[in-house]
Amino acid sequence: MTTAYICIGLLALPIFVLGFAVSMFRDYDHMIGTPTDPTHRLHKVIRAHGNTAEYAPMLAILIYLAALQNPATWVLWMMWIAVAGRYIIIIGLIGFASLLKPNLFRMAGATTTYISGAALAIAVLLGA
Repeated sequence: MTTAYICIGLLALPIFVLGFAVSMFRDYDHMIGTPTDPTHRLHKVIRAHGNTAEYAPMLAILIYLAALQNPATWVLWMMWIAVAGRYIIIIGLIGFASLLKPNLFRMAGATTTYISGAALAIAVLLGA
C-alpha cells in the first residue's frame, strides 16, 4: 500500500498547488474569469488545474482499488507511470509559450495518462 499512498498523494498535490496558483495569478492580475489568450499565464495555469482535476481523482481511485488487490509488479509500475504522466502534462501545459502549439510533453503526458489509466482500470476489473 505504500506505493499507492505515495502515488495518491503525488496526484493530489498538483490540484491544490495549481488551484493556489490560479488564485494568486487572479489576484496579481486583478482578474475574474478566464483570459482567452492561450499565451496568458493564468489561462495556462487554469487549463493545467482543470486537466489535473479531470484525471487525478479517477487515477487515485483506481490506484487505491488496485492496491487493495495485492497488485502485480506491472500494476505498481502503472501507478508510477500514471503519476509521471500527470506531472509531464502539467509541464507541457504551463512550461511552453502557448497552448496553441502541441508539444512533446503534452503528448507524452496525455499518452501515459490514457495507457496507465486504462491498464489500472483493467487491473481492477481483473481483480474483481
